[in-house]
Amino acid sequence: MTNTDFNVKSIIPALPDEKIDMLAATSVLQQQATEIRTQRVNWQSYHQSQMISQEDYSFIVAFDNADAASREGLLRDNRNQCARTFLNLLGHVSKDQTIQYILIMIDDMLQEDHSRVEIFREHSSKKRETVWGPFLNLLNRPDGFIMNMTSRIIAKIACWSQELMDRSDLQFYLTWLKDQLKQNSEALTDANLHGSRAVQDLSPDSVPETPAEQHEENLNNEYMQSVARCLQMMLRIDEYRFAFVAVDGISTLLAVLQGRVNFQVQYQLIFCLWVLTFNPLLAEKMNKFSVIPILADILSDSVKEKVTRIILAVFRNLIEKPEEAAVSKEHCIAMVQCKVLKQLSILEQRKFDDEDIVADIEFLNEKLQASVQDLSSFDEYATEVKSGRLEWSPVHKSPKFWRENAPRLNEKNHELLRILIHLLESNRDPLVLSVASFDIGEYVRHYPRGKHACCSVIEQLGGKQLVMQLLGHEDPNVRYEALLAVQKLMVHNWEYLGRQLEKEQTQSTKQPAGATNLAAKA
Repeated sequence: MTNTDFNVKSIIPALPDEKIDMLAATSVLQQQATEIRTQRVNWQSYHQSQMISQEDYSFIVAFDNADAASREGLLRDNRNQCARTFLNLLGHVSKDQTIQYILIMIDDMLQEDHSRVEIFREHSSKKRETVWGPFLNLLNRPDGFIMNMTSRIIAKIACWSQELMDRSDLQFYLTWLKDQLKQNSEALTDANLHGSRAVQDLSPDSVPETPAEQHEENLNNEYMQSVARCLQMMLRIDEYRFAFVAVDGISTLLAVLQGRVNFQVQYQLIFCLWVLTFNPLLAEKMNKFSVIPILADILSDSVKEKVTRIILAVFRNLIEKPEEAAVSKEHCIAMVQCKVLKQLSILEQRKFDDEDIVADIEFLNEKLQASVQDLSSFDEYATEVKSGRLEWSPVHKSPKFWRENAPRLNEKNHELLRILIHLLESNRDPLVLSVASFDIGEYVRHYPRGKHACCSVIEQLGGKQLVMQLLGHEDPNVRYEALLAVQKLMVHNWEYLGRQLEKEQTQSTKQPAGATNLAAKA
């Protein structure tokens, strides 16, 4: 086992299920489950119509009517029959209400005793079939309750079984979870936009949100919580983390967090980021997804202690877990750049009962204050550029900074220069565009004279064309900075051409002494 092959079970202290909130008693989904449990299935009708066999009928009737003690004995003596009956029913019954009831029975059975997940494993091994097929197929059902209850069962089998989920099935399941997060987030965003318009439209003809629309919005929020709970379980296992990153899971978590979601979903998704950061390799790469700026924004707006606590825990891991000190330092600088020190000073004024919050505030304060003292102007600049959140901080307007550091934009294959040019192409914020244009101009102006490479690199990377396009930008400040940058590019080019021409003329007027003597003799 390598240093990075950590199993989260050995890293994170054992958390009881209620900490992950797998079954929130007050949730809409759980209320649905409670209602469905009261609507008992008439198994005899299925047996009489020969939709289920005598063996399956006998087992399911006995199981459905058993109390916890009787159920334990029934499962001890009929492990294989249990798996066979449930899978046969899921495969042969088409009625949504019955499928819902069966899934609740399975979920309750697993919740009573986690080791019962092996019942399905053992059955699939005997039949030389994958345990996942029957459940993964149900994820395609249109009924939201069926999909999400099935997803919860899959997460429990994947996490509580002694064997890990197969790679292809794991990829399918994690992609499904990721897509569900995106779809529910988009649905909530649309609902919020609809609500905003309704508030703005105060005319007598305005149509208020109907109870059905309100119910659908609640379900979208609840289903997102259910999906997040499954991820909270899955990402506690290290092997599953890398698979989630491979399907672009981190970007999805952050995209949803940047939308309008309630504090419970915020907490759950940041919890997912937290468990990811327990792997040193992932902790090192995390801020390439702009985790720190996004969480810093949430921290500044957060009014819920649980959200504050989990963000501070993520920040602590981003400093503690990376094995390279340079990465930890970079993360500290990024936090300083995102005004986390200011938030920590505000949090210090509040009283918290949770000792972890107090300890994390002290830890982060100490580390960030130390990083500020060691911070060079170039470190500060590089962190700001990498964050993508450019503003008129002092280094941009400092001629001394540019004289000393302009060539450093070429380091790591022109990393910072590439980021600046990418911001010109992808960013829509006038402030960012103005500062990026200015920086490119200063890079050209202060680059060591006699070298044409800087303009050539900017042109090769598409920077010159992008700056020129900004000459027509709607914002006057962007147009102004773009014009200055173009002028600096042109001046540098003309100076270079002038020097080249002067050099050629000098060389042509100078002739070797031997050549002069030969001419005289001739």
